[in-house]
Amino acid sequence: MKELDIAQVAQLAKIAPSALRFYEKKGLIQPTGRNGLRRQYGPEVLNQLALIALGQTAGFTLDDIAEMFDARGRVTLDPERLLSRAQEIDETIRQLKKVSQGLKHVAGCTAPSHMQCPQFLKILGRAKVTASDNTP
Repeated sequence: MKELDIAQVAQLAKIAPSALRFYEKKGLIQPTGRNGLRRQYGPEVLNQLALIALGQTAGFTLDDIAEMFDARGRVTLDPERLLSRAQEIDETIRQLKKVSQGLKHVAGCTAPSHMQCPQFLKILGRAKVTASDNTP
């Protein structure tokens, strides 16, 4: 595949050209040169952008993602770091499942008032503990 200009990369990756320029400033991607005023990129930039998007979805910061590339732009993934993040995601999923189950219960609860529902009060008790854990 031949080199792509910034507009082509933006269209293929479905991101704004300004995001490409920002990623370049952060050292996440590198143009191969210019054609007139337009930046040119090699086809590998599409995989780099896919990795950036995946990393952001996984909750990594752009600085974290920048550390996943070596000086030549090649991917260098730290398995321990990835495993740690996966465990954090698993814990978040467990917590969200509990929240979902609680909301479903409350939505169909037959108690005269939610404040008279033992299950709802239990959910509120857990929420207080979680909120106080996050208070600075």
